[in-house]
Amino acid sequence: MLKSVLIGVFMVSTIGVTAQDTLVAQGSAPDLYLTHTVKKGETWYSLGRAYGLSPKDIAAKNKMQMDQGLSLGKSITIPLSKSNFIQSKEAHAGAGFRPVYHQVAEKETLYRIHVRFDKVPLDNVRQWNNFTGDGVKKDAYLIVGFVKGNGQSIVAPVAAPAAPVAKQDPPKQDPPPVVKQDPPPVVKQEVHQDPPPVATPTPKSQAAEPETRQEQPDSKPSTSLGRTPTVPEGGFEQQYLQQTNNGRNVVGEKGPGTWFRSNAVVGSGKYYALHNTAPRGTIVKVTNPLTGKSIYAKVLDAIPQLKANANLIIKLSDAAQDALGINEARFYCELSYDEK
Repeated sequence: MLKSVLIGVFMVSTIGVTAQDTLVAQGSAPDLYLTHTVKKGETWYSLGRAYGLSPKDIAAKNKMQMDQGLSLGKSITIPLSKSNFIQSKEAHAGAGFRPVYHQVAEKETLYRIHVRFDKVPLDNVRQWNNFTGDGVKKDAYLIVGFVKGNGQSIVAPVAAPAAPVAKQDPPKQDPPPVVKQDPPPVVKQEVHQDPPPVATPTPKSQAAEPETRQEQPDSKPSTSLGRTPTVPEGGFEQQYLQQTNNGRNVVGEKGPGTWFRSNAVVGSGKYYALHNTAPRGTIVKVTNPLTGKSIYAKVLDAIPQLKANANLIIKLSDAAQDALGINEARFYCELSYDEK
């Protein structure tokens, strides 16, 4: 039986807002809490709305008075209580609820997690994370409940674009807003039997990621990396095997990833990725450890150095993400590739 692991990874203001990527619980029941770093424009009222609590309760937890205001960059403790932390089996992300994660420690068991998080039913944890059995893996992220709140607290940084809005459960929602980056990253086309997709960037007025571009009239997403890509037949698996069977070292990585829009086709076997250390043209094997599914993606370029991309180990085309059976904006994955 496949060992269960959560894919992981790496929310009143009148200013534009965006939700946090991952909420990681700290402490143990009955003193469970989240840590929130104050962003520009936030108030006690916006925090209360984002986390389903009275602003006075949050201020009291931090031994502060509401008339003191909030300092940019200050860490604020957000208590998780019966009033805002939901652990019923029917709870799910969306509709005013956000998942709260726990990062599995070394030698930690599912039973110990059950005790630490107010004896949350084990069946609930299995259902939220789509696995059976009791095995959990070190450093995996497991959903242990859901916090109330609409996520409208974190004010988008002025100097950097916001991260993409998380995908909802199928059917897919409209694509996240796209961002104009001046100048946008452009990938030079390689001379190769199977050229990577490239596209001419089309600016938009607002946005989330520099790798995205305006949708085409047929509503299919397209990549930010140049011309409309032509997806060749066949897959990259054979190239991966040739690269990794040449006697050189095979590198393994694990950590958070995210996605960008392209018009690559699910099931084609040819997917694309951005990666910081693998040279352009390298074929990377990407595995979803929760399901055991793997795909092979060709590296087009490095991940843009933006705040929204901090700590990522890979960015995959959306077709690759779908082929792995992943619906989250950020997810936990494992990589292997030839160290050239």
